[in-house]
Amino acid sequence: MKRFLMVLLVLLPVHLGAQRTLSLDECRQMAINADKTLEQQRTKLEMAGYDRKIAAANYFPKVSAYGTWQHIGGDFALIESGTIPQFSGMGTTVQNAFKSKLTEIYTEIAMNPATAAELASSPLWQKVFTDIKGLDFETALNRIGTEIDGTLEDKTHPDISNLYIGAVSLQQPLFMGGKIVAANKMARYAEELARLEYEGDRDETLVGVDEAYWQVVSVANKLKLAQSYSQLLRNMLSNVEVSVKEGVATESDALTVRVKSNEADMALTKAANGLVLSRMLLCKRIGLPLDSDIILADENLETVPLPMDEPDKSIEEVLASRSETRRLDLAAKIYDQKVNMARAEMLPKVALMANYAVMNPNMNDGFRKDWGTNWTAGVVVSVPIFHGTEALQKTRKAKAEATIYRSKYQDAGEMINMQVTQLRQQQKEALERLEMSGANLDSAEENLRMATVGFEAGVIDANTALAAQTAWLKAHSEYIDAGIEVQMNSSRLKQALGNYSESK
Repeated sequence: MKRFLMVLLVLLPVHLGAQRTLSLDECRQMAINADKTLEQQRTKLEMAGYDRKIAAANYFPKVSAYGTWQHIGGDFALIESGTIPQFSGMGTTVQNAFKSKLTEIYTEIAMNPATAAELASSPLWQKVFTDIKGLDFETALNRIGTEIDGTLEDKTHPDISNLYIGAVSLQQPLFMGGKIVAANKMARYAEELARLEYEGDRDETLVGVDEAYWQVVSVANKLKLAQSYSQLLRNMLSNVEVSVKEGVATESDALTVRVKSNEADMALTKAANGLVLSRMLLCKRIGLPLDSDIILADENLETVPLPMDEPDKSIEEVLASRSETRRLDLAAKIYDQKVNMARAEMLPKVALMANYAVMNPNMNDGFRKDWGTNWTAGVVVSVPIFHGTEALQKTRKAKAEATIYRSKYQDAGEMINMQVTQLRQQQKEALERLEMSGANLDSAEENLRMATVGFEAGVIDANTALAAQTAWLKAHSEYIDAGIEVQMNSSRLKQALGNYSESK
């Protein structure tokens, strides 16, 4: 049956040209865009994406370039001091040895009479021996020795007081005990966890907007109902006053109706104030100024709108849809990867290393003042032997933490099962109340119609007519409350089933 929720137009003055009509979906989207908590969660999700990319970078080689200049004080020697032979006196040594040998020859000749006689009688041999005796090896060889000593000094004591080095280094991990793989999985899980935290906060925001939206619809319709009731009492008061003048009604009847009319006016004022406050709350949630002039698309509906039935889902499907359980599951997986990372500390690590360097002085060419190059390549293997069981204890701790989150997951599953069951039962009861309040409203409308006709005909007294009007007002109010309760239960049930996340 057609429900007369909009009997009269709003009596309060409105500026229709300045009003903004908003649907429930528009309010939801505006709330998502305006909510500061969701904005922070979106930023955290963006940061988690960066962390995932940072973890992925560990798969690739790291190339670094660096340069240095160093001033080195003191002397630098390639050979231990005192072990370098000295050649500066080798001419004197050779000259003395030569003279000694020549003296031995003269002695041997003098000891042989024949040879001595031949030498004495031969001017040629005398000249030869005289020339040989006058040979000077000392000066030339001493000069050569001094030059050799200077050269050895320069070569064994190179000048590296100013050292310039530039290098490019490459490091490529080959096996890190599974640490890099675990870190990348953790980063992906953390990003998904941040996304689920955003979805959970968004669902809370949507439920809050739904409740605020339907609260405005409820108060707006009750305001119109109060206006209609107030107008009915005013009409009745006018009729009673006419009847009093004609003598068919008493002053007591008029006073009773007047008291009811005043009460209705007070209720109308409270409803108007309540509507202002409920609109302000909705404006705050959707990010509009509190004094914004808005009207909701469902305020002018003549019947209470029924929400779409939520699809029936098994508890396993619900748990897979709820952000809370998915977050706990991801947390357990993250701690599983922490176990792998802790275990990696006990495994060998292998990495490829390569370096290319330029330096001055040139170490490849006797420390000459020039640029030289060098390169190295190899494999580095690190094998942990004993670190006080630190890695073992970290592994055990991570396993214990993962166990805690699995236990929390099971507990959350039981609580969600109870919550969904309770909300489904509440929604069933709310739908039944809506149906019963609709039937009561039909009866109250017919009773009011008959009472109004009887009162105008003078066959029903004022108290009976007032009772019919009060019953109609109560039935109308209960019908509105039942419809709004169905809508709010639907929002909470949708959140409990995880359908907000699936529909966004």
